[in-house]
Amino acid sequence: MDNNSVITMFTLSGLNGMANYRGTLFALTLLCYCVIWLVNLTIIVVIIMDKSLHEPMYIFLCNLCINGLYGTTGFYPKFLIDLLSTTHVISYAGCFLQGFVLHSSACADFSLLALMAFDRYVAICRPLVYHSVMTKQRVCLFVFFAWLIPFYLMFLSSITTLISKLCGSHIPKIYCVNTLIGNLACSASIAKIIIPAFNYTFYFGHVISVVWSYIYLIRTCRTSKEGRSKFMQTCLPHLISLIVVVVTLLFDLLYMRFGSQTLSQSVKNFMAMEFILIPPTINPLIYGFKLTKIRNRIQSFLNCKFHS
Repeated sequence: MDNNSVITMFTLSGLNGMANYRGTLFALTLLCYCVIWLVNLTIIVVIIMDKSLHEPMYIFLCNLCINGLYGTTGFYPKFLIDLLSTTHVISYAGCFLQGFVLHSSACADFSLLALMAFDRYVAICRPLVYHSVMTKQRVCLFVFFAWLIPFYLMFLSSITTLISKLCGSHIPKIYCVNTLIGNLACSASIAKIIIPAFNYTFYFGHVISVVWSYIYLIRTCRTSKEGRSKFMQTCLPHLISLIVVVVTLLFDLLYMRFGSQTLSQSVKNFMAMEFILIPPTINPLIYGFKLTKIRNRIQSFLNCKFHS
């Protein structure tokens, strides 16, 4: 193909050879998607409706759940349609849009989790200046940039891939990602190396800042029983969420670059789905069960419904 405008559709080969399991996969996937919407929407509504939860930690958590819905919406509807179809194709524009949504959602996860780590660091390690540092205006600004920066970086990455001439239309996965689209380019470009390298470095910096925050948090909290209790109550859910996001994303990135071709298609598909299945499901459950205020609000709502 001489020009990328010739390509109007991409072929997704992730579901090839799985015709016998499509009905079961469709039911399980639909169930998972409904659960993701239920648990995330519950946390979002509870935080929005209860004014006592309009604090930085809960505002960041609300945005984390919104991001979970945003990212999964870029995958599950198309995947459910593919499970009911015998041909698995996606339009040129749709492929880039899906890649943009999934990438920006993953990056926003890191940004929001880094903000939550910073919030816990200030609250526990520097409690006297917490309210002067985490003002309402500053929290709004933090949230704005936590969304803007991933969108901007992924927009640059998508544009770089979009203007490349492509010499193929086959994507060996169940969804589109910029890396695999870029692999179809007829020739390499410096921008294709520099922009992803900058993005990886930028978000690796997020991980370093979180690690730095937790070193100080652990040092501070271990000196008193109250500090240890506060760490277990508010920091442990965040730490678990962070580990889940980092491990699932690293697993997928490392597999895309160094994965074995001898693995079965089912294993490959599960590995591809991990970061859009596990974090959006686990995060709201962890916070819902562990954070006392949210758990109490949910319980009181259920009790009212039960007794009414």
